[in-house]
Amino acid sequence: MRRIFKMCIEGYGPNQIAKRLSADSILIPAAYAESKGYCKSATYKYPTRWGSQTIAKILELYEYLGHMVNFKTHTKSYKHKKRVDNPKEDWVIFENTHPAIISQHDFDLVQELRKHKRVLQKCEEVNPFSGMVYCADCGKPMYLCRSRSLTKEKEHMKCSTYAKDQNECSAHFIRTCVLKEILLKEINKMLGYVRENKGKFIDKVVEASNETHISEIKIAKKTIAKSEKRIAEIDKLFNRLYEDNVSGKISDERFEMMSASYEAEQKQLKTTVEELTKFIETKEQQTSDISRFIEIVSRYEQLTDITPEQMHELIERIEVHAHDKSSGHRQQKVDIYFRFRVASASVVLDGRDYRKKKRLRRAYLRNLFDRDLKLLYGTPTEISLFLLYRQVLHHFSK
Repeated sequence: MRRIFKMCIEGYGPNQIAKRLSADSILIPAAYAESKGYCKSATYKYPTRWGSQTIAKILELYEYLGHMVNFKTHTKSYKHKKRVDNPKEDWVIFENTHPAIISQHDFDLVQELRKHKRVLQKCEEVNPFSGMVYCADCGKPMYLCRSRSLTKEKEHMKCSTYAKDQNECSAHFIRTCVLKEILLKEINKMLGYVRENKGKFIDKVVEASNETHISEIKIAKKTIAKSEKRIAEIDKLFNRLYEDNVSGKISDERFEMMSASYEAEQKQLKTTVEELTKFIETKEQQTSDISRFIEIVSRYEQLTDITPEQMHELIERIEVHAHDKSSGHRQQKVDIYFRFRVASASVVLDGRDYRKKKRLRRAYLRNLFDRDLKLLYGTPTEISLFLLYRQVLHHFSK
């Protein structure tokens, strides 16, 4: 179970996890239970063939946290044996009833990842940016464009809306190597700042969150009070309306029309109250989120590369803006939101910086060409080898 959760955090989907477990001849849950003598009536054909649905179900089970969950399903009546799923808000969870297998941190991270289900790609390498990069204009995810014929420098991401319909959004384009470079720079900057100014960081984040959250919570509470007052008024109106209908002051048709209108309004108000109550609870959770973020950051010192697991632990969302050439050269803004939205960073990419790096790289490779020409100049065979070597270097310098 720990391996399944770890693979999901690393970026593998249920189908990929199932294939790996099957290849390693791991027993499926029913076969394992039968091998231990717990279940002798299990029906299966292949004891080591895992299914993606089994993996998906395992990744959502609260039991691995050490909790017991009751009232997940129900039957419509004693005559119907078919089980019907209950909504999660109707579940009854008894916490810490047995030893936990999966930590709360890993479980929460997996649930966040499962919200952004990705399409399986043919390339075996896991893309760390899957489900993390979004178009700043339309808000839709950005697709990764990669193939075996493209070098790492040419892999890029583009807006999914623009890919489907060019009239709906503009062309948002960014190379993954550039995105990784600025992301590592901002993450390392954040790691260093939190490590050296832990107390100052907490105060700064709490102060910034309070400025926005307090005003938002006040507005939400006022709206709740107003809605609850209106709900009570509608109840009184229902009573008066009923009395007028009984006394003959209004017709039955009028009564039905007005009562339907009041019922629709009351239903909408109750929905608003529920949504705002959840909103307030979420905002008040911010303090504990700051502590969790600092706990995660304290595990890292300096990153030279980023894995899918590190990406999802530290970053919540990346937004890429459309490029701007009004200044005469290409500029592009990228917004990076850290986990739990405790902090954010905005970076403006300048195309001149990357063109300069490319020129320096080509100059370095030309120096290699000249040096190798002197070394290899001689027999026709050596010259042929040199030309082949130069073609390879030229390919990777693009």
